[in-house]
Amino acid sequence: MLTNVKVKVKKLNPEAKLPVYGSAQAAGADLYALTDHDIRIGPKETAIVHTGLAAEIPEGYVGLIYARSGLASKKGLAPANKVGVIDSDYRGEIRVALHNHSKYEQCVQPYDRIAQLVIAPYVCACFEEADELEDTGRGAGGFGSTGK
Repeated sequence: MLTNVKVKVKKLNPEAKLPVYGSAQAAGADLYALTDHDIRIGPKETAIVHTGLAAEIPEGYVGLIYARSGLASKKGLAPANKVGVIDSDYRGEIRVALHNHSKYEQCVQPYDRIAQLVIAPYVCACFEEADELEDTGRGAGGFGSTGK
């Protein structure tokens, strides 16, 4: 079931482009670079790319910034922190720290699609200290322990 959640977006610059879904059932809306010049990102370097947008994420939701698969696979450009988090109480500019994972300089041009924004509900946990944890079949096995 699809649920529409209203997210207010403020253009901090009149030239900014609002996020746009690429298809009717896309989970992520494209974010666009707002720059008046090409941004060159050297191999293994990171650049902060402005969108010129601020958003009012509703309480109980989070904005998650993910890589665009084409940009990541073809140019090696993806968010430096892998997934950016926009909390519902943040009102500053949405910026994307793009990292160049390739061995070649890459270029971001004005209005390039640089990342995708997913709006998702979240659960706030109540953390409780415990002396013991319930046992499971997996136990403390981590990092590949469930593989055969």
